[in-house]
Amino acid sequence: MTLPRMSFEFINLTYDPTRKSTQTQQLVLTSQDGTEERKTYLPVPYNMTFTLSIYTKLNDDMLQIIEQIVPYFQPAYTLPVKFLGQFQETMNVPIQLDNIEMSDEYEGNFDTRRALLYTLTFTAKTFVFGPLRDVSGDIVKKVSVGYIGGSKSGSYQRDLTYQVTPRATKDYDGVVATLLSQNVDMVENIIEVDDSTSISPSTYIYIDQEEMYVESISGNKLVVKRAQDNTTLQNHVLGSKIYTITQTDNNSIELGDDFGFSGTVF
Repeated sequence: MTLPRMSFEFINLTYDPTRKSTQTQQLVLTSQDGTEERKTYLPVPYNMTFTLSIYTKLNDDMLQIIEQIVPYFQPAYTLPVKFLGQFQETMNVPIQLDNIEMSDEYEGNFDTRRALLYTLTFTAKTFVFGPLRDVSGDIVKKVSVGYIGGSKSGSYQRDLTYQVTPRATKDYDGVVATLLSQNVDMVENIIEVDDSTSISPSTYIYIDQEEMYVESISGNKLVVKRAQDNTTLQNHVLGSKIYTITQTDNNSIELGDDFGFSGTVF
């Protein structure tokens, strides 16, 4: 047997009532690509106990290994752990060092090989999740508000409807539409680009963390509204990359990101 060597073993799993939470609160989780929504109840707290066994020939070898482990536990070391696969719900899991046991089987004669065995016992305060229910169909992607004017009989003479859909305020797909052909300071609203063929009027573009609205295009010159959707007004230098915000970007809005609205009145 080649020494030193280490092994670990999972030995126990017990319910932890001290970390119990409400049984009715639920989590709504979104997949990394933003296409799925799942709902589940809060996880159940469980303590996972496992041991780490260290086997060495010399006590000096043992101490060199131990001194690389125990300083991190005072008495616990917290790890961020991603649960639930592609949904990657991150929770902090404290791992506590409970005990260190030492065993020395050497009896002092030349016929017996000395074997030092240290056993470290740890408790991970982890969680167990229940089943996930698919609620992708419940995501609100369009809202309509209508006003109707008419008689009480049910017929109406006038109506007004305002419809909004989420709109990205930055580029997600990384496709470069063109480049700036001149420097742009913070007061200019006419910018010149290398090639405007891939940009359309009444759309949004994104340059160096600043979103702009394209009002009109004349040749390679764009008339724009600066610093849209609370983005920061900035200076831009010759050669800066220009991204167009398209429907692909709208579909890629990530959970927690800011977004705007495209409104239609009819």
